[in-house]
Amino acid sequence: MEDDSEPEQRSWAHLPDVCLRHVFHWLDDRDRSQAALVCKKWSWAMYSGSLWRRRTITFYGRPSRAHALEFQSALWYVKKFGKYLEHLEIKLSNPYNTAFTQKFQVTMRGLLSHLSKCNSRLVSLSIKYLELDRLIWKNVVRAQFIKTLATFLKRMSKQLDYLNLKGARVTLEEGCELLNSLSFLTNKGFISEINIEDFFSLHLPVYSSTLFHQTMSKFHSLVILTFNYNCISDELLDILQDHSAHSLCTLNIKCHIHDPHGQVVWGMSWANLAKRAPKLKVNFFFERVMKHDHLARILLVEIPVRSISLRSCYFNDPDWTMRPTLTNLLPAYWHVLQKLTLELNNDHELLDDELLQLILSCKRLLFLKVWAFLSVTFMEKLLQNRADRKCILTTIKVRIYTARQETSEEDRLLCDIYRKFKYLIDSELNYFVITYPMV
Repeated sequence: MEDDSEPEQRSWAHLPDVCLRHVFHWLDDRDRSQAALVCKKWSWAMYSGSLWRRRTITFYGRPSRAHALEFQSALWYVKKFGKYLEHLEIKLSNPYNTAFTQKFQVTMRGLLSHLSKCNSRLVSLSIKYLELDRLIWKNVVRAQFIKTLATFLKRMSKQLDYLNLKGARVTLEEGCELLNSLSFLTNKGFISEINIEDFFSLHLPVYSSTLFHQTMSKFHSLVILTFNYNCISDELLDILQDHSAHSLCTLNIKCHIHDPHGQVVWGMSWANLAKRAPKLKVNFFFERVMKHDHLARILLVEIPVRSISLRSCYFNDPDWTMRPTLTNLLPAYWHVLQKLTLELNNDHELLDDELLQLILSCKRLLFLKVWAFLSVTFMEKLLQNRADRKCILTTIKVRIYTARQETSEEDRLLCDIYRKFKYLIDSELNYFVITYPMV
């Protein structure tokens, strides 16, 4: 009797290499290992470098059997396939005691040491939220980890193109040591993207540090820089103008209430940088920095602002009012602003008219996200203006705060508004609007 399975086996055996690699691409490490046992061809496919270019390695602070297996799989990968690695992301999940951080430090020392010897392809490294200022990091373990990372960055500095150390929370000296490692071999760093948001510990006036300025002057081809406003100074803007103006496209700047942000930065410094770097766009993210006088010191008219996010994080402070910011400050960017995010607890002032007027004045505004106390009729007016082509919004995401627990009446009105503008919403908008009780 003829074996019915033979044609099927034969078809799998002759599957083109590109298709086989595509199948392997969607398998996890364990399934790949099992599949590699089928035949020599499948075993060979597993060792294709294209399957192992990207890797996220997670270190779990609270161990379990499943997490232990994943941990072993990650180490096995680095030893077996680390030479193919191009993009590496390290994650820490719930680090909660000193034993974990010590184990993490020892493991990273071995992992990075092996990579530095076998890998010549790595272009992207991300290790976020280390939070090295927490008490779970003993001084010795912290110092050893920073030394290990600095050594690795020195060895990889010629090939790395992207580094993300967001949330590291290091001292000024430690941070500059790590950044200096990227220019160790040539005394010039040609990395194109750096994320050092929340890189330094809280409360540090980095903007006044000569050491920081010397460190940043070594980077000569920055395209995207993400950092905190407590790093901004006239000196830094001059450095970016002198060394990266030809390449610089994006500055992402976070300003947090607990970071120093009272320094004086001259509009002329911003104007000179914008003139020398014509592709530059600046994105601001404000966390609980809401007072008009604070914002006015930062949001100078000379800055080519593309995006502004203002978040009060549910805090209600009667000492600040949002109206002057909406009517006097943000309209200065009417010709460049493309994205606006407002998350406000403004239960002491209604802002419907001021916000609508701001939106209509910003001729390039495409994205709007608002969480605030608004009337439902605001949405009808906004959509009517959009239907009349008085604005060009393509994304509208609104959470309408209400002081009442019962929102059935507001929800009904929103449904009526949706039905009225259904064709516009369905055909042209990324639209999401809900009511949200704030009681």
